[in-house]
Amino acid sequence: MHILVMEDDPVLADILVDYLSEFYTINHAYHSDEVYTLLDKNSYDLFIFDINVVGKNGLKLLQELREFSYTTPTIFITAYKDTEHLTQAFEAGAHDYIKKPFELDELQARILNLKRIFNLDQKELIELSSGITFNPKMKTIETDNKTVSLGHKNTLILEYFLKNKTRIISNNELIQNIWDYDSLPSEATLRSHIRDIRNIIGKEKIKTVRSEGYIYE
Repeated sequence: MHILVMEDDPVLADILVDYLSEFYTINHAYHSDEVYTLLDKNSYDLFIFDINVVGKNGLKLLQELREFSYTTPTIFITAYKDTEHLTQAFEAGAHDYIKKPFELDELQARILNLKRIFNLDQKELIELSSGITFNPKMKTIETDNKTVSLGHKNTLILEYFLKNKTRIISNNELIQNIWDYDSLPSEATLRSHIRDIRNIIGKEKIKTVRSEGYIYE
């Protein structure tokens, strides 16, 4: 299970990373810019965001991520005690909320609860069709007789399609969710990535919807 933690207090950040690393794969960011950089490189099963951080706060960050179609389960941690921030957290798209100071065991209990609710403990291999499986961690497609490397971007694209099955996804949506703002690809580059994935998993799995985008079936 891969978790992204955003916490700008260096002491608390070290405590959280040290503790959670015993159980999960952890990446840490001090602010929202680092979150976007990490999202360009990795896929996450869970976000743990502090609300009151330097720059863009956790609430605004999660609102943006939800607008970009990130559905990753999220826990907010905060020193705020009022119900107004609690309400704002859930309106922004949070799934849980924990107030400082808190016991690490309490945070673990909340993580395990979301892990159960969202089935985050699912098998590493994802069956795409008979005889074809996808291994997101290894970035590979496995067939009956060979293993094919997808590469980083193609893995992220395929993961995004699998999270949004049977929904039309525009070129712009794919680009915003897969690439960093400073390295946006051309539509020709995106088409090349889609073509490469189709050649590996079967052309019928990702269909082109003219003038709208793509759909995974």
